[in-house]
Amino acid sequence: MFLDRWSPRAFSGEPVTRNDLMTILEAAAWAPSASNHQPWRFVYGLGGTPEFDLLLSLLVPGNQRWAKQSGALVMILSKTQTGEAGDENRRAITTHSFDAGASWMALALQAQFLGYHTHGMGGIEWEKIPAALNLPEDVQIEAAIAIGRMGKIEDLPEDLRAREKPNGRKPLSEVTFHGRYRT
Repeated sequence: MFLDRWSPRAFSGEPVTRNDLMTILEAAAWAPSASNHQPWRFVYGLGGTPEFDLLLSLLVPGNQRWAKQSGALVMILSKTQTGEAGDENRRAITTHSFDAGASWMALALQAQFLGYHTHGMGGIEWEKIPAALNLPEDVQIEAAIAIGRMGKIEDLPEDLRAREKPNGRKPLSEVTFHGRYRT
């Protein structure tokens, strides 16, 4: 399943059903988290809705070109502190981004299991998102995710077609270190 997962840009435009999306997000919510804080949060929009259009507008133009054909968009967020504002026992959740990343992987694998593909994006309007999504100070944007059924490569803008294939990974010897990091 890990080798079959990849991030296409060619989506069919077929909507993701609310039921399927809730199944995908439920899997993401079962990800492991440090001290069981479960800091991930999700804002979603289903294709053909005003919420989808809002989330699409928060992607950089280069991602909007192809993500508009996805069936759902999700903004993955993370809560950076425990408790609520004013709580004297409140403290930082230092692993909030790490934990949100774990939920993203669960999301991607569940989507794949249901026959969908996902594409995570850092090409988003970082400065606009907090106000547009009404985020409190202790909630941070992590990434955007397009979800949908695979479309036709020829429907993509021509400059993206050559990139529309699974890519490899760096060799394990390049990313693992025994005992200490080395450059």
